[in-house]
Amino acid sequence: MTRSTPDATDSPDLLRRAVAGDREAQTELLGKHRDRLRAMVSLRLDRRLYGRLDASDIVQEALIEASRRLPAYAESPPMDFYLWLRQLTTQKLIDAHRRHLGAKKRNVGQDVSLFRGALPEASSIGLANQLLGRLTSPTRAAMRAELQLKVQELLNGLSPVDREVLVLRHFEQLSNEQVAKVLDLSRSAASKRYIVALGRLREHLATVPGFDEWMS
Repeated sequence: MTRSTPDATDSPDLLRRAVAGDREAQTELLGKHRDRLRAMVSLRLDRRLYGRLDASDIVQEALIEASRRLPAYAESPPMDFYLWLRQLTTQKLIDAHRRHLGAKKRNVGQDVSLFRGALPEASSIGLANQLLGRLTSPTRAAMRAELQLKVQELLNGLSPVDREVLVLRHFEQLSNEQVAKVLDLSRSAASKRYIVALGRLREHLATVPGFDEWMS
């Protein structure tokens, strides 16, 4: 999997023009991150809300707010631009969960939350689906079902922080520095946790066709 630092293409000139009210610059600046934000929301959207909420709508709300707050961000950036957008989007997702679910408890079962922190929780079921959707064909249903349980058990066996490091690095494609920022870890701690989590995943799923290529 190829990772990139999202802000490498967010030039100061593009941000300056967007802050000055250039609508084309705003569209380009915000639009280039839309797909990654949508993927993040889809990963963390509570499964009970599938069909009721669309990830694109949540992202659109966040981008509208971001366009209003661009001048304040540019005056004193609290973090890199993508993480700032992700933070706004995360808050919109939290608000949506509160509106639709309130204080309802999560369903008990194999759908174990991966990180009990400020950000919305990903689930082992959702992550296993995404991973195995890339690695197995629909015609191998029996093998896929077996692998799904294996991946879920493996993810659930990791510590909450190690699971989230794996989610952020491989599913959200954040850099190690960005992961450290999101989880309030040192860069060395984030890197060590990622190596441990990835090593365990590789060890247990090394026989799955295509796994090593996807995780490289």
